[in-house]
Amino acid sequence: MEPIADSEIKRVLVINAHPDDSDFGASGTIAQWVKKGIQVSYVFCTNGDQGGEESGIAKEDMPEVRQREQREAGAVIGVTDITFLNYVDGHLESTIALRKDIVRQIRRVRPDRMLCQSPERNWERIGASHPDHLAAGEAAIQAVYPDARNPFAFTDLLEKENLKPWRVREVWVMGFAHPDHFVDVTETFDLKMKALHAHASQTSHNPDLDKMVREWGGRNAAAAGFAEGRLAEAFKIVNTN
Repeated sequence: MEPIADSEIKRVLVINAHPDDSDFGASGTIAQWVKKGIQVSYVFCTNGDQGGEESGIAKEDMPEVRQREQREAGAVIGVTDITFLNYVDGHLESTIALRKDIVRQIRRVRPDRMLCQSPERNWERIGASHPDHLAAGEAAIQAVYPDARNPFAFTDLLEKENLKPWRVREVWVMGFAHPDHFVDVTETFDLKMKALHAHASQTSHNPDLDKMVREWGGRNAAAAGFAEGRLAEAFKIVNTN
C-alpha cells in the first residue's frame, strides 16, 4: 500500500516500548520527516530499565540514564516532544490502562500518521518481537481504532482534560515480518547512527554496531529493489482513516 504523501502529513506520533526502539527501527525515516517540517512526537511506554546489563550502570539508575539518552538521541534528528509513560520494563501488557494512556497522547498530539511496533511476532527476527514490543504495538493499534476517535471511549479524557476525539489517518508498523513499504535512508543514515550512539548504555559495548545496522539497511534496500549500496527501513502501512 502506498502511504499518504508526506506533504499531506503535519504531525506524526511515534509509540514504542523502550528508549532506542525507534532509533533502531525508524530514525532514518523520522529524520527525513523532520527535515520536511513534519512535527514528530515520541511516546515511550517504559524507561527501558531492564536493558544495559553490560553497561555497569546500576538498575535503579537506569531509568534516568535512559531518559536522558533518549532525549539526546531525539535532539540529533530534531525530536524534542518526548513523553515517558513509566510502565515497568519487561512487564508491559496491552491493558485498558495502557490503551487509555496512549489515547491521551493521540488526542494531545492529534497526529495524521502514527508509527508503532508490530503486535505480531516476527519469527525471522526474534529481537524485534520482545514481549514489550508486542504489547506496545497491540495497545497502540487498539488506541487508534476504536478508542481515540470514539467520544464514548474514556469519556473523562474529554470531560476532565478537554482532549477531543481524534482520527489517525494511517499507521506505519515497524518490525513487521512482511513489510510492504521501504524508505531509502542512505542520506540520513549518519543521523540514525548518531542517534543510536547517544544510547551509550545500550550500544557502547558493541564495536560492530555500525556494521550491523548497515547490514540491516542493506538487506531492506535489496528487498525493496533499490540500487546496490543503498540503505532502507521497512514498514507495514495500515490505512486507519
